[in-house]
Amino acid sequence: MDRLSQVSSHLNPSHTGVVKLQQKHESDVVIVSAYRTAITKGGRGKFKDAATEDLLVGLVKATLEKLPHFDPALIEDVAIGNVLNPAAGAGAHRAALLAAGVPYTAPFVAVNRWCSSGLIAVNDIANKIYAGQIEIGLAGGVESMSTFYGPDIVPKFSDAILCHAEASKCSMTMGESNELLAETYGIDRAALDAYAAASFNKAERAFSQGFFKDEILPLQVEIEVESETDGEDGVMTTVTVDADEGPRKNVTAESLGKLRPAFDQHGTTTAGNASQVSDGAAIVLMMRRSIANKLKMPILAKYVVTAVCGVPPELMGVGPAVAIPKVLAQTGISGSEVAVFEINEAFAAQALYCIEHLGLDKAKVNPRGGAIALGHPLGATGARQIATIIRELKTGEIGVTSMCAATGIGAAAVFVKE
Repeated sequence: MDRLSQVSSHLNPSHTGVVKLQQKHESDVVIVSAYRTAITKGGRGKFKDAATEDLLVGLVKATLEKLPHFDPALIEDVAIGNVLNPAAGAGAHRAALLAAGVPYTAPFVAVNRWCSSGLIAVNDIANKIYAGQIEIGLAGGVESMSTFYGPDIVPKFSDAILCHAEASKCSMTMGESNELLAETYGIDRAALDAYAAASFNKAERAFSQGFFKDEILPLQVEIEVESETDGEDGVMTTVTVDADEGPRKNVTAESLGKLRPAFDQHGTTTAGNASQVSDGAAIVLMMRRSIANKLKMPILAKYVVTAVCGVPPELMGVGPAVAIPKVLAQTGISGSEVAVFEINEAFAAQALYCIEHLGLDKAKVNPRGGAIALGHPLGATGARQIATIIRELKTGEIGVTSMCAATGIGAAAVFVKE
């Protein structure tokens, strides 16, 4: 039995429970608003000079403007996911919420669980609503990989950690882990490039048909541009950012096959079949159903539950292959009863492995493309997926979001469209 079988063998198959999930109760946690910024290219995109707090200020302000009859003073708690900022942005992002118009009476918590941070922030607020601690809360995530991403993303561990066989594996980069996964499960370069090309093609098709317009709120930011006279940087101009920068036209497996391996000269992971380094943010407003009805707020979807699991650190990419069965078992449904799966494409190898290991219908997975084409602003992705999936689902349909996370973590959540 391999290590993945050891961590997943206890999961029981799910049973039909769709009707139960579709039922509406006054105690339900519901989503009344879910928006995101465009996702821009790290280091060279239109958000490259924007601080994470500036992205949050702009997005939260724009979100509240979309809800003119909602009083922000009713927000009782805020959780924001972030991976790379010092202290996960605890100070800067609290300040951002205040600047955006959320009163100081709403406390703040910074959440960092690597790539699942945005989802875990949503789960934090949802659980507080379920527990009766609050009735209304705001959650989401933000990341500026332009500012903070670099070789120090994996910290240097002490000798006490490095001499421990299991603990030392947490020092692997995600790229190294993905190479090991591809080698362990025999996934070749051609399959990865074919998967990545499909992601680009789906995203470009969705972009060209305007499918992302409703979930993206335009932001105005200042960006440093090259001077037209002397070719030097330093000229600041204001731009409106309202479209993702990642999707590209005419991407094929053959064109991706020409790229060099990124982590190992003999490896299979390239810049073309891995998620893009990105900047962006996403925000989700949640309430107890009884309160949403009382305030006459639009109910977009019901949040059901999140499941989190641990997997071998050296194979962190298998996280969704364990977390998805776990959350389906908790909700009493089977994979065939899920209309859409939004599975984060940290890398083509790990995404493809999880899809095939679970036997998912590929037509149901990331129908508008995933992080390979759209980008992966680490702390924001979990909330970005929610903004996307509730617009992909039809009334009554069930959706699942999922992702892996560094050091061997998987997360998955279930939603019902209303």
